[in-house]
Amino acid sequence: MPYGPLADAVLLAHAAFVAFVVLGGLLVLRWPRFARVHLPVVAWGAGIEFAGGICPLTPLENHLRALAHEQGYAGGFVEHYVFGLLYPEGLTREVQLVLGAVVIVVNVAVYAWAWWRRRD
Repeated sequence: MPYGPLADAVLLAHAAFVAFVVLGGLLVLRWPRFARVHLPVVAWGAGIEFAGGICPLTPLENHLRALAHEQGYAGGFVEHYVFGLLYPEGLTREVQLVLGAVVIVVNVAVYAWAWWRRRD
């Protein structure tokens, strides 16, 4: 079974999900009904960060990597792939709270802009 490529596919899906959490509100500017999909995704993404949890895609990717005889990683996706690029020393709980707040602030700003544009 091609576990390595499956793990890579989970990685790509996870990266797309994180990008959608942060930037998906921009789609609402063009298609307002998209908010029905995006808002629950934002709640999930911010909730994982605020709770200090790990997205279920992370253990799935690690499991597939182990089956492919590749090395997995400890911690979460953001800590390993995203934050590891910016701050190699690791992700602290305080930074995780800031990341959750950034997700909320960015999306509130985009939704406020969308609402303001729509009301005219």
